Amino acid sequence: MFAGLIEEGRLNKGWTRDELADRVGVGVVTIRQVAKGSSRVAIGTYFEAAALVGVSLFTNDLDTLNREQTIQRDRLTLLPKRVHRQPQEPIDDDF
Repeated sequence: MFAGLIEEGRLNKGWTRDELADRVGVGVVTIRQVAKGSSRVAIGTYFEAAALVGVSLFTNDLDTLNREQTIQRDRLTLLPKRVHRQPQEPIDDDF
């Protein structure tokens, strides 16, 4: 679910995977793995990507998690599968 929320956030912002990778400071292959929910990616990479795309990180209410997972799946089916963007000025994401 977490990976899906990150992917949804990326698409909502209109960022390509390359753009998110640049902001997180990793390669695009790593961001592809994040989108798949790979366990090979460091948890810090997931947290950084989540923070950048505006995903809330913590809750322990199972009803909320199940509801959010259903909503997130429905939203992802409506969003485009890819984002194509023209290069623009670099954004300073240095915290």
